[in-house]
Amino acid sequence: MLVPRHLIPGTTLSISLLGLGTVKFGRNQGVKYPTAFELPNDQAISELLDLARDLGINLLDTAPAYGISEERLGKLLAGQRHHWILSTKTGEEFEDGASRFDFSAAHTQASVERSLKRLRTDYLDLVLIHSNGDDLAVLEQTEVVPTLQRLKRDGKVRAIGFSGKTVEGGLAALQHLDVAMVTYNQVETSEASVIRYAYAHQKGIFIKKAFASGHSLHGAQHDSVSTAFEHILSVPGVTSIIAGTINPKHLKDNATRLAAAWQNRSPH
Repeated sequence: MLVPRHLIPGTTLSISLLGLGTVKFGRNQGVKYPTAFELPNDQAISELLDLARDLGINLLDTAPAYGISEERLGKLLAGQRHHWILSTKTGEEFEDGASRFDFSAAHTQASVERSLKRLRTDYLDLVLIHSNGDDLAVLEQTEVVPTLQRLKRDGKVRAIGFSGKTVEGGLAALQHLDVAMVTYNQVETSEASVIRYAYAHQKGIFIKKAFASGHSLHGAQHDSVSTAFEHILSVPGVTSIIAGTINPKHLKDNATRLAAAWQNRSPH
């Protein structure tokens, strides 16, 4: 196993320090990557998932807004459920080329039930709130948080979290939820305070846009990956870094370089 694992603080979930983002499994419209791409076929995804397992990666990050990602994972992971930590989201829908958001109790319940069906499982390891950017309003003025808390008590969800866009949202989310997913890379560092708060209060942190959706590496040398990982791991409190790819070489390089950055990090 190349990629290290550890528990999400306050939970029994042991996850890999590198998670595989799966937006490219199901959607290639309205995405912010620097180059266009075709959706991979089932065999290519299956081989990528096998490689991820061999590398020690067990966290898969998906969402209803990722097109057909959930359905494809549900089919391709048949018989492998116990090997994976499945993290999906609620709140954002992507339809007819545009996003819409719904944080009502009814939609949250229906979204989780639909994800269970699509992923062909009777429980979800994590469900994150997919914020529209108005983070505090989503957390404090809608029904999504208490609905997810009830679903967690009912055993349909093992841990709950928030994928937001502001420092205030991340800090507020960690008052009531298990995990915050934050943007943190060499360009965008404002949410470092959320990571530090999570570390101090034993909460989980997932990093998104570690490479600025690929833009920071577009045309760059591979050692930029190592630099990006070293930068992220210099802040204590990171639970997992979510990196999306459909390229096996990139996946292996990411795992190798993250493992090296973890091994060489300064003690906190």
